[in-house]
Amino acid sequence: MTERAKVRDILEACRDRHLIALRDLATSEGGLVEDEIRRTACTYAVDQADDNSALAKWCAGPVLLGSNSTQGGSAPDVEILEKHRDEDQVQLDVNRSFVYYPEDESDKRKDLRKHELSDVITKVLRAHPMLHYFQGYHDIVQVLLLVLGADAAVPAVARLSLLHIRDFMLPTMTGTETHLQLLPAILYAVDPVLCKHLSATQPFFALAATLTLYAHDIEEYGDIARLFDFLLASPASIPLYLFAVIVESRKAELLEIEEDEPEMLHSILSKLPKPLKLESLIQRTSELYKQHPPESLPNRAWSRVSANSVLKTTHDPLQLAKQTLADGEVMFERQAAEIRRADDWKRRKLRLRQLSRKYRRPARVATFGGATIAAVMIAYWLRGSAGEMGFGSTLPVLSRLRQEAWGVLRGYLF
Repeated sequence: MTERAKVRDILEACRDRHLIALRDLATSEGGLVEDEIRRTACTYAVDQADDNSALAKWCAGPVLLGSNSTQGGSAPDVEILEKHRDEDQVQLDVNRSFVYYPEDESDKRKDLRKHELSDVITKVLRAHPMLHYFQGYHDIVQVLLLVLGADAAVPAVARLSLLHIRDFMLPTMTGTETHLQLLPAILYAVDPVLCKHLSATQPFFALAATLTLYAHDIEEYGDIARLFDFLLASPASIPLYLFAVIVESRKAELLEIEEDEPEMLHSILSKLPKPLKLESLIQRTSELYKQHPPESLPNRAWSRVSANSVLKTTHDPLQLAKQTLADGEVMFERQAAEIRRADDWKRRKLRLRQLSRKYRRPARVATFGGATIAAVMIAYWLRGSAGEMGFGSTLPVLSRLRQEAWGVLRGYLF
């Protein structure tokens, strides 16, 4: 396909809000060609829409991010919204932005860009205060700002934050860890031998690259803009597949290092090779995803992912297209609640182990070990759990059971 024909197809896909066609074009060699075509495609879609003022707020970025809706709305007035808790950290990171690109700009122009970057991030965070800023978020927003411009970047960043990288903006790192824990399963699908060689190395080597959609590591603007064509047009698991392909491409180098040297392996894997052969990596990633989709990964890795994680809520592009920012906020709260419950259960299990070790009396407990452990678990678990699980009407029964359980425990241990 010639470049001219591709541009025509991009414009038609944007005009018709044909998400699947646009995704295919973004994945194909050369992506969406160049920034001017990306912006022109957006303008063309707006000019052909019934509701120009609304669609103008969404542009090409949100089309790639999965929206075929014409809903929009005015950007929030940042001055009347409450200050977000992370704004001081935002400013520190913004001050370190635009290091590698754009090139050959005056300090005055760079200062203006930094002001625009701060403004975009602040508007999104104040409009959606549940989101937690993470270091590297500004690297992602910086790319969208340069491609789309300040006005169009705000709704694009909002949709990206709530519907594509929501897991990274939860109150804890648990959502991020879920992504990283999927990487070994992908690596095993790619190359079981290589995966075994790296098994002693925790997948945190992929954190910086996947957390920032590679924007923190790639120094050439043309490369990161091209890669964003692909990543924004794909499910949220694709950055992990891409990293697996990058690891695969370094197999010979990695196998030269002993597998019992995880620190050395981590050091090498945490840095992307240079130069990156982006086009071949993108095409290989696309092939790998088709050959080994997430639901087919070994060790039931996919089944352990929350239904509210972006790993699953971006999996079906047609379902993603129907999601709104309000849906993203609901899924955020659900996943945050799941994480709180899981963390609470972990704390209780840890406390149970500590109690077990502290009060272990082998001679006296041996006969009644199972009953003792059961008593501890029932008593400790029931403490404070009734309200969470909706057992309000059975509180008297649970209270009595808790007392009896602790009575059994005292009888066996003291």
